[in-house]
Parts: sequence; C-alpha cells; structure tokens
Amino acid sequence: MEERWSGAVVALVCSAGGLGPLVQVLGGLPGDLPAAVIVVQHVDPLSKSLLAEILDRRSALDVRAATSGAPLRAGQVLVAPPGRHAIATTDGALVLIRSGPFPPNRPSADLLLTSLAITAGPQAIAVVLSGHGHDGATGATAIHELGGTVIAATAASSQEAAMPTATAERDHIVDHVVSVDEIARLVASLVTPAASRP
Repeated sequence: MEERWSGAVVALVCSAGGLGPLVQVLGGLPGDLPAAVIVVQHVDPLSKSLLAEILDRRSALDVRAATSGAPLRAGQVLVAPPGRHAIATTDGALVLIRSGPFPPNRPSADLLLTSLAITAGPQAIAVVLSGHGHDGATGATAIHELGGTVIAATAASSQEAAMPTATAERDHIVDHVVSVDEIARLVASLVTPAASRP
C-alpha cells in the first residue's frame, strides 16, 4: 500500500487570464519538486478541458487530470476537471465532487483551499493567480489561520487582478505578494530544505 503524502501541497488557483500564469509558474518549477501540486481554474462545467495536456507539455513536472481518489505525490500536478470541485482528504488524496449550478464558481478555489488548510495545515501553500471575483480569498484565509502560506500575484502582473487583489486585501493573511514571474522561484524555496538548495 502506498504511503500517504504528508509533505508540502501547493494549490494554484485562478480564473480568467489564468492560463499564462499557470504555464509560467509550472514551467519554472523543477521536475523533482518535493511537493504535490493541485491546479484549479474556473471553467465551463460542460466543456472538455485540455488544461492538463497543455500544462504537461510546458512543465518538467508530471501533470495529469485529477481523478477522484487520486493520491497526492511529490513532483506531480493534479488538475481539477470541469464540473467537479476538488477536496483534499486526510489520507493524502483528492476527491472530486459534482458541482451544482452557478454560482458558486467551479471548481471552487475556496473549497479546495479550506480542505487543504484542514488536512495539510502548515504544509499547505495557496497561490492565487489571475481571475475575476473573489473565489480563493476565504480559502486562503483558512490556510493562513491553520499555519499555511499564502501567495498572491501582484495586480500589475495579472491579466485579471480581482482574485489576487481580493486575497491581498484580507487583513494580514498574505505572506507574499509577488509578480507572477517570481512565484515559481518563491514556491521552490519554500518547499526545498535549505541544506539541499543549490
């Protein structure tokens, strides 16, 4: 039986304008990243998403579409599919549940981040990228309250700044507000022990 993942978990959440930042962040992360990564982007629930395939071609990490019950693994990226919310479980896996009609946003960044706050605690890292609305701000607050790290993209580096700005405007919950082109390096530094950095 595979041992459950108990290390760092990085959640990249976004909506409109998120593809470019996702490519940039995942493309900048090393293939041996000692963390599991989950991607949530708001999409039409009836669409056929090629996001996992697009990101896999541009990343050294193993990127795949999430399936319900998929275990979290270091160096692997799970992409939430259309029409499903992604929930992190206490046994180190991702469960997918069918979303209801709009609203809320789907897949929900708040649901994913809140579940990660509970299951991963200080090992959880929330990264809020480009998008409309404020999905992610409440979940990022939960990450902060339970000891995790919150990163928001700067408004200037976001095609649609509402999502990261809503998170950054929460009182004292954000650890880093940085340009999209700095996020990969920051994430790698947060999850890589100092002794093993080049």
